[in-house]
Amino acid sequence: ALPLTPTSRTLTWCLHLLVVALLALAAVRAVTDGRPYAAVIVAVTVVCALVYAAGALPPSVQRSRRAAVWWLACVCASWLVLLALTPDGIWVAFPLYFLQLHLLPRRTGLAAVVVTALASIAAFAAHQDSFSAAMAIGPALGAAVAVAVVWGYQALYRESDQRRQLIEELTATRADLATAQHTAGVLAERERLAREIHDTLAQGLSSIQLLLRAAERALPQAPDNAARYVDQARQAAVDNLAEARRFVAARAPPSLDGSTLAGALERLCTAAHDGLTARFHLLGTPVPLPTAHEVALLRIAQSALANTVRHADATTADLTLTYLDGHVALEVVDDGSGFDPDRLPLPDPEFGGYGLSAMRARTRALGGTFTLTSAPGRGTTLTTRLPLT
Repeated sequence: ALPLTPTSRTLTWCLHLLVVALLALAAVRAVTDGRPYAAVIVAVTVVCALVYAAGALPPSVQRSRRAAVWWLACVCASWLVLLALTPDGIWVAFPLYFLQLHLLPRRTGLAAVVVTALASIAAFAAHQDSFSAAMAIGPALGAAVAVAVVWGYQALYRESDQRRQLIEELTATRADLATAQHTAGVLAERERLAREIHDTLAQGLSSIQLLLRAAERALPQAPDNAARYVDQARQAAVDNLAEARRFVAARAPPSLDGSTLAGALERLCTAAHDGLTARFHLLGTPVPLPTAHEVALLRIAQSALANTVRHADATTADLTLTYLDGHVALEVVDDGSGFDPDRLPLPDPEFGGYGLSAMRARTRALGGTFTLTSAPGRGTTLTTRLPLT
């Protein structure tokens, strides 16, 4: 049996009332019309009502299909006895159609409805001592209506249940998608912070370390130079503190405040780099760039120069910012010792090695291309190319 909904409960109670009303009608007509065996007919209607109530009301019968089938068989048997006694029993066949279609499997229920209709027609013809086509119309039409109503209701219920399942699956999918988006957002924010820390705080601390080492070496012979290195280290600490506050708030770097990207890169080249001479070149006609492009190119330039100072043992580095048709490119070339790009060490928390991967990640995030050319003893060329659209 299908699970009961508020609508199906209402229909069930309407069916109960219909059965009781039809049984009462049969008993009243037997008494008022003075039919033979009126007392027996009344007794049989009472038995039918009790048998029907015995299965329609207890929850145990409703929960067990086997018990419900046996109950239906008892109801049909008592109805057949009533039908043999009075032709008014034919009216009870109509609610029996619904019970049979609802409680029995589809084919078995249809067969039971056909048998019930034939029994009704045969009993009515026997009570009238004649047969005509009109006698078959009522039971047959009632059976057809019952089949159409019950099967239509079952089809609608199945469709509604499928929709409910689809809605539940959609809700679960949306919850999974929200969780995945949250996880992706967390990972993206971690990656952003990792890149910003590497390109700002890590590089700044490295510069401070180099400046303090230079000050330590110059202190005995040239205290003025040592003081200058210490002052540069202090300024680097101030700048990196500002950088840290800016990237926590996901704002543009201080170097870009009130300045163009070319100006920021030029100031980056003129800053002290512990023996490295950095030169800036601008090619093409500058055009306004999205903030994300400017931040990415500035960070890549900072990271590239920091890597040159720390690892390349270079004396010169050239930064070239080129504006092309639909693209902007940044090229960093040094005359350092170079390396084999295919034999790079894996990133290590103690010794670093995250710079190149961070540069590639920044470039990919903006739909650009990142190329690296180097060889032992031949310097390094790094090129980032970003689309302007």
